Amino acid sequence: MDRSRLGLVLHPTRDVSAVVDTIVTWAARHRIALAVRAEDRYRVPATVEPLPVGEVAARSDALIAIGGDGTMLGALRAAVHDPKPVLGVHVGKLGFLVEVEPPELSTALDRLVAHDFTVESHSCLVCDLCGEDLVAFNDVVLIRQPGSGFVDASLAVDGQQYGYYRCDALVISTPTGSTAYSYAAGGPLVSPAADVVVVSPSAPMAGISRAVVLSPDETIRLELRDGSGPIAVEMDGLVIRDASTQGAVEVRYRRDAGLVVRLDPRRYQERNQLKLSLLDLPLLPDQLRELLPESLRDRLNRRELPPPR
Repeated sequence: MDRSRLGLVLHPTRDVSAVVDTIVTWAARHRIALAVRAEDRYRVPATVEPLPVGEVAARSDALIAIGGDGTMLGALRAAVHDPKPVLGVHVGKLGFLVEVEPPELSTALDRLVAHDFTVESHSCLVCDLCGEDLVAFNDVVLIRQPGSGFVDASLAVDGQQYGYYRCDALVISTPTGSTAYSYAAGGPLVSPAADVVVVSPSAPMAGISRAVVLSPDETIRLELRDGSGPIAVEMDGLVIRDASTQGAVEVRYRRDAGLVVRLDPRRYQERNQLKLSLLDLPLLPDQLRELLPESLRDRLNRRELPPPR
């Protein structure tokens, strides 16, 4: 891949200096320019070019997200109008989107330059709020303010009224977001290969009490009913609107809105199986064994051999 500039997207609070130094050293060796948003200029060496926040993705050939899933989601949102491949470097906690660990970074960058990777396409949700199109790759959430009533909203799909919710929160998620807040609210885990939208109520008290799975071609409209408490609207965990007691949110599904770099799809899938097992999907012992590093797996196998006679 003939790349002239890579954009860096940094976790907002974690120390990512060691990973940045590895990238800067590698980029100098390969004569590749690096860019970062201007407000992060003091977190990187002077050789990394600071750009206005809206130009990092537009003027880069690929993005490197250094952090966890939140950082990956931010990189995908930044490039949504002109999707660029995003390589995730794990400096977070329980990440489902990121693939590369810091010790693997130099090899991953070599493969990025050599075009030795596949691209995983991701859908997003477009939220028509205040006349602006805002996007979320995980979820759009209507959530109540603590101590101030509940979310009381009606559901319409393609203009057809379906019922209402009275709950603590309403989570509209993509397949990618099905492992996040939607799952915590009792929604189903959805294969990333599926094209669906899931609407899940959290702590429902009346009305629709189960998750609803809808077609990606349907427009979802949630309208606050009289008596609803003040609610906030979050997109990928970012507050977009706060303390609203009236109005409606329309959500549409957009395919192929983000591109995630995959270097080893099978290994990435196995890692995610292990992460899901930490939630509540336990794997069989033999499956867990296969996820161990090869050296550790060999040592374990040797220990289980019968002693020589």
